[in-house]
Amino acid sequence: MTGKAVPAPLILAVAPNGARRTKADHPALPILPDELARAAAGALEGGAAMIHLHVRGADGGHTLDVGAYRAAIAAIRASIGERLVIQATSEAVGIYDRHQQMAMVRELRPEAVSIAIREIVPDAASERDAAEFFAFLARERVQPQFILYSDADLARLRDLRQRGVVPFARPFVLFVLGRYSPGQRSEPADLLAFLAPFPDDLHWSVCAFGARENACALAAAAFGGHARVGFENNLFLADGRIAADNADLVRQVAAGARMLGRPLASADETRGILA
Repeated sequence: MTGKAVPAPLILAVAPNGARRTKADHPALPILPDELARAAAGALEGGAAMIHLHVRGADGGHTLDVGAYRAAIAAIRASIGERLVIQATSEAVGIYDRHQQMAMVRELRPEAVSIAIREIVPDAASERDAAEFFAFLARERVQPQFILYSDADLARLRDLRQRGVVPFARPFVLFVLGRYSPGQRSEPADLLAFLAPFPDDLHWSVCAFGARENACALAAAAFGGHARVGFENNLFLADGRIAADNADLVRQVAAGARMLGRPLASADETRGILA
């Protein structure tokens, strides 16, 4: 008689600010390095293992400035050490082109980075230098997470892997639920389009927009995936109240995951899972 298999730990990430929201949306939205450090500490206490990091310029707008990233990363590390994986974003937000995005990552050399497939490898002409960039990430041990907005993006990633453009044996991906739905409101059922060709050769996570974020995160947890929550995409708790801070959103997913029997991964466990 064999014992029951132990469920894989859930990698819970926090996305505390995003590229567009401001303190007019929520006074606790972190923008400055010290604010991001406090948000990171709160999310860590709530059960997060990773922080998805956006930084802002002097005007408060989205930036890929390496100096701004280094200041934020230094503040977080001074506060909590290595107890969160810090994932920089390379998101264009209609400001940067793919060459600028890749140049930022090469200069910063973050521990981890999120990359939208449709931004970095939009067409056949972009594949050669994208392959060189992905080889750089593998060589420098920068952990990428590939952002996928649709099942077409997932099919594109599979094709790139088969042809050797993406060299990672088991990539870490993020399914963005409901990005193009009416009102940009996500539902747990949005996950089904990604799971139809079940991604057993991927490490996968989800993020979701609006008040059903928690339900979407727990649907992912139930199916063996991972989850990202935070003010980047949602300000509301599952009961409809506005969250006090990002840690509120993290804590409710952590509590639900425990009820599902999913233990929470630490940052070091996350590094081991994704290595």
